[in-house]
Amino acid sequence: MTKTRKTEFRPDDFVVYPAHGVGKIMSIEEQEIAGLRLELFVISFEKDKMTLRVPTHKAVDIGMRGLSTPDVVSKALDTLKGKAKVKRAMWSRRAQEYEQKINSGDLLSIAEVVRDLHRADDQREQSYSERQLYEAALERLTREVAAVSGTDEAGAAKKVDDVLVGRAAA
Repeated sequence: MTKTRKTEFRPDDFVVYPAHGVGKIMSIEEQEIAGLRLELFVISFEKDKMTLRVPTHKAVDIGMRGLSTPDVVSKALDTLKGKAKVKRAMWSRRAQEYEQKINSGDLLSIAEVVRDLHRADDQREQSYSERQLYEAALERLTREVAAVSGTDEAGAAKKVDDVLVGRAAA
């Protein structure tokens, strides 16, 4: 069951897995599963202490992608500068939409969630579920910003925070 189309991912590459964010391909291994030989990417998500095995022929279909370009990262940071677009729909519906954006793996969609859920110090409190979604989106965004710019997560978090604070001041 080997596919002729090889993917562009290699060991030591950083990739974005839609449901988990930025991970690093540790190796490519073969395993026999249910009588079929499968070639698998072994992806480590260091921060979550998780290892994922993804069939190489399914990687692109499930939305796994390489890191964003620096161009996309700067567009995402520009997105953060915009005015929050909060729909007047019920929270459960909005929460579902935010969850879908976060799990899409699309950096610009994740930046929109961060922008829409960010609260300045003088604004009203966030509910528990709002805060959970905000923190999940913020973590995905900062991990990818860190991986793309080659800095650590703290440096990336400061960069993102500076943009958000700058927006509030403007």
